[in-house]
Amino acid sequence: MSFNFPACTYIVAMISDAFLLFFSVFHVIAFDELKNDSKNPIDQCNSLNPLVIPEYILHFFSNLLFLFGGQWLSIAINVPLMAYHISKYQNRPAMSGFGLYDPTSIMNADKLNKYQREGWIKLTFYLFSFFYYLYGMIRALITV
Repeated sequence: MSFNFPACTYIVAMISDAFLLFFSVFHVIAFDELKNDSKNPIDQCNSLNPLVIPEYILHFFSNLLFLFGGQWLSIAINVPLMAYHISKYQNRPAMSGFGLYDPTSIMNADKLNKYQREGWIKLTFYLFSFFYYLYGMIRALITV
């Protein structure tokens, strides 16, 4: 059993993926609160928008480590979500600060359902990724 760079990349990816899971759970809960009128859209957007950039940085950083470690299958699994993040950030609404969610349009039923579905999909993706990274870490530690 040897500790090598690919094993380190999977450990870092698992830790960052745990944070991404928490972000996704917060995302799902936040949009459920909006759907049930528990919170107003301005407060919700003020709590969601600061999490967008850290989410993207964590995801891109772990994939950058996979690139340096030569873990091509892990990169291939994450490329569609990275492309979606880039596309979504480039087409974000014009606002004064960073973020994706505009309080004036977030309560539209179609956007609210889209954001909530996106949160569930990301939660599922990050959950499966976590277990794949656990498997990759064990495989990297076992192989010599």
